[in-house]
Amino acid sequence: MKRIIFTCLLLSALNTSAQSLGDLVNSFKKATSSSESSSSESTSLINLSNTDIAAGLREALNLGIEDQVNKLTQTDGFYKNDLVKIMLPDELQKVDAGLRKMGLGDLADEGIKVLNRAAEDAVKEATPIFVDAVKDITFNDAKSILLGNDDAATTYLTSKTQTSLYEKFHPVINESFSKVGADKIWSSLISKYNSMPFVSKVNPDLTDYVTTEALDGVYTMIAVEEKEIRGSTAARSTELLQSVFKLQD
Repeated sequence: MKRIIFTCLLLSALNTSAQSLGDLVNSFKKATSSSESSSSESTSLINLSNTDIAAGLREALNLGIEDQVNKLTQTDGFYKNDLVKIMLPDELQKVDAGLRKMGLGDLADEGIKVLNRAAEDAVKEATPIFVDAVKDITFNDAKSILLGNDDAATTYLTSKTQTSLYEKFHPVINESFSKVGADKIWSSLISKYNSMPFVSKVNPDLTDYVTTEALDGVYTMIAVEEKEIRGSTAARSTELLQSVFKLQD
């Protein structure tokens, strides 16, 4: 290979008569160095074992879960994050509007806040379920995720955890409504609204609604982390992550 590269460079130099011998030698060195570097990198990637690839993906997912899910459990983790903030369901939009017209905007705002507080409380239950799902990732799973769409890991985790998380979140959110005062606030809000003349009475299942919204928020933030690791080499904080994610670059 080196002989072929050298011959091509030599012919080019003779035809143009513009390259000095020193330039020719330098060109040869650069060409062979580039070839060796590319070969070395390819060999490095080929040498990654199935175990390495699966371990690299597990590491990426665990980092994403630890970082993003923990953020959601903090005070205002949902409430002040526009990507996941829980707003009112459609049937309660008219409640919100009606209360604000009556000068009860602060009470309406508090009603939204306590829904988000309940979600922040429930998400603390998510991490162990995600960790179990990550442990179960096989090499074939890892390969499909790594070479799949930009949200392939998030889609995989959703399919493996959605039912378990809902079952875990629902009772916690129901209990959280009492703990953060959401039950009393919303009982008051809905009572005030239902007492207004000429309105259709409402009685929404807020526990189910907030549970579903909390789940969506968790998966949204994991997708943010997945996109970061896939698209930014700086986000690949360990040698294993760097090696494995070169396969999808």
